[in-house]
Amino acid sequence: QVELAESGGGLVQAGDSLRLSCRAIALGWSMYAKAWFRQGQGKEREFVAGISRGDSTTHYADSVKGRSTVARDNSGNTVYLEIHNLKPEDTAVYYCAATSHYDLPTTEQLYDFWGQGTQVTVSS
Repeated sequence: QVELAESGGGLVQAGDSLRLSCRAIALGWSMYAKAWFRQGQGKEREFVAGISRGDSTTHYADSVKGRSTVARDNSGNTVYLEIHNLKPEDTAVYYCAATSHYDLPTTEQLYDFWGQGTQVTVSS
C-alpha cells in the first residue's frame, strides 16, 4: 500500500512560482513512477508532469513545458513539482499519483495510487 500526501498549494499571483511536494509512505517506493495531475473546475483531470522509475526520465505536458520541473529527493521519498510564471489557467487541484508501470503513462487510469490533492489558485 502506498500513501501519498501533497503539500505546497495556495493562492499566488500570476507570474509567481510555486513548489508542490508529494511525500510517500511505502515500502518499495522507488519502484513506482510518479506523476502530477491537475483538475480545474469543470474540467477533466489532466497529466502535468512525471518522473519514471529507474532512470528518472521526466515528461511534461505542453501546457507547463519549459516553465516547470519535476524531481525527487535523494531518498526517493519526496517528489517535487515546481511551476514558474504561473498563469490563471494553472488554477486547479493538483494530485500526486504513482504507478507500477515501467514507462511513464499520461493516462490517469494507469495510476494505482493517488493523494488527496492540493489546491493551487492563481490570481490575475
